[in-house]
Amino acid sequence: MKKTTYIFLAFLFLLTTFTSFSQEQRFPKPEFETGYVQPSPETPEPRTASMELVDVAILLLVISLASYFAIRRRSRTGILGLTLFTLLYFGFYRNGCICSIGAIQNITLAFTDPTYAISISALLFFLIPLIYTLLFGRTFCAGACPLGAIQDLVIIQPISIPRWLRKTLGIIPFIYLGLAVLYAATGTDFIICRYDPFIGIFRMDAEFHMVILGIAFLLMGMFVARPYCRFLCPYGVLLNWMSRFSKWHLSITPSKCIQCKLCTTSCPFDAIDFPIQEKPANSRSNVRKFILYALLIPVWMVAGSFVGMKLHKNLAKAHPDVYLAELLISQPELIHDEDNIDVQTFMASGKPLEALIEEAKAKREDFYMGSIILGAFIGLVIGSTIMNQVVFRRREIYQPNRADCFSCGRCMDYCPVEK
Repeated sequence: MKKTTYIFLAFLFLLTTFTSFSQEQRFPKPEFETGYVQPSPETPEPRTASMELVDVAILLLVISLASYFAIRRRSRTGILGLTLFTLLYFGFYRNGCICSIGAIQNITLAFTDPTYAISISALLFFLIPLIYTLLFGRTFCAGACPLGAIQDLVIIQPISIPRWLRKTLGIIPFIYLGLAVLYAATGTDFIICRYDPFIGIFRMDAEFHMVILGIAFLLMGMFVARPYCRFLCPYGVLLNWMSRFSKWHLSITPSKCIQCKLCTTSCPFDAIDFPIQEKPANSRSNVRKFILYALLIPVWMVAGSFVGMKLHKNLAKAHPDVYLAELLISQPELIHDEDNIDVQTFMASGKPLEALIEEAKAKREDFYMGSIILGAFIGLVIGSTIMNQVVFRRREIYQPNRADCFSCGRCMDYCPVEK
């Protein structure tokens, strides 16, 4: 029950943390009618459609090479070289954009808003890593993701994290993914992009607190390997699912494992599964626990739905219409506050307050349903995670965990078996 409590507290903490961002003023600065005409730019936009397709071609090349080095060539050196290239090109040169991680939001908005047109490059950046992961495992994480690359290069003295803590922290990416989908579907915000800890480092122009956050992740990553990838990345949830069913996957040994155990300390991500040949002594007890935990999954989903329903008003405050409507209802005197940019922008639009209130009410209803679905999803994840703790899987060799392995190739260098 102690571990269950940790998991549920992590769920509540993430939900309440993101609702605090709703207090920020999110309206753009008003465009006052001063007669000023913005001049047409003399240079083209930073990235044309054709150049975005070049980025897609480079992504295809990099992830193909990463898959080749991990599966066929078994070369950690090759993967490391791709990591450096990815960091320089997709990270510092392309400023971390287009990003497969952030494309989750573009895909969601395209499904929920018929007026939103997603670019072909954003669609391909979302789909290509998933397809390659279904074929070769998480080779995108190994050498084609700039966020993973910058973390991978700072690993110095990684520590092993207890399994129960890894499983508990592993709930957070699901919560983050659910919140990102909810906020994108309601047209509220792209929180993955807004709170990306490394974009500020790539672009050298982020707010101070975001730069500090990125540096903090890198400092943490010296000892807790890839903390963002393992305990926060929402795209990692999808890659985790795809990798479980990958047709080919990186293996520690090129042939038969000789049980030398040299690879056991090679993985900084605790992603190597040890051999298990005997059934645990309390196997009957585990069967009973498995049945009980499986039956409790619907209970977790109902509980999650209830929590989501209770939090939907707080989550909805992140939307600018809801935020402004509640602000003007509770403090009507702000209508005359010339220093409040949000209020003055609304007043300049000429829209009546009643219309704003109706729009906010409709948006809150969207959050009501979305929050219930989000809560049920998190309840399903929590229940499934607890149930999986008593699942017995027989293994005869040391092998990478298909879901958690980043295909970085470190373990291959420790294996003395010849290719």
